[in-house]
Amino acid sequence: MPIIVEKKKLFTLVLTLDEKNRKILLGMKKRGFGSNKWNGFGGKLEPGETIVQAAYRELEEEAMIQAVDMDKIGINLFTFENDPVALEVHVFRSTEYKGTPTETEEMRPEWFSYDNIPFDTMWPDDRIWFPLFLKGQQFLGEFHFSEDQKRVLEQDLREVSHVPEEYDLTQRKLT
Repeated sequence: MPIIVEKKKLFTLVLTLDEKNRKILLGMKKRGFGSNKWNGFGGKLEPGETIVQAAYRELEEEAMIQAVDMDKIGINLFTFENDPVALEVHVFRSTEYKGTPTETEEMRPEWFSYDNIPFDTMWPDDRIWFPLFLKGQQFLGEFHFSEDQKRVLEQDLREVSHVPEEYDLTQRKLT
């Protein structure tokens, strides 16, 4: 069955690393889309906001920390059975921040060792692209989910030397 994409929505995802101690900061989503899953920090763009501005804002709103550095490391394009709207998620990597990760109404932050990432309570695609993320490799991913959002039905993940400004829908590998 073909994967139809009529439009896409932009989102950000920020993952903060403590490289010295080999830890990653994740947040338990407390409400809304993705609730009861560990994830990075991010969300929708506000009107007039750039993707980078949204990434900084969302990290501060959801974890109460301010990134000192932030690099875009990838883009994941998510599609869902019987839904013509794709989610284009710009993935950022931060290794330095100000403040103390603090629980908010939306997220409960917690540090995890690279060897103990809770993949069983995360989105199923995370197991696939996190290894590239953790080694600092830029990537483009496409993940097509079942209608119930519990299974990845098809996927394409590739390393790139440069992450584009946006995901060009004409270059999709899954159709």
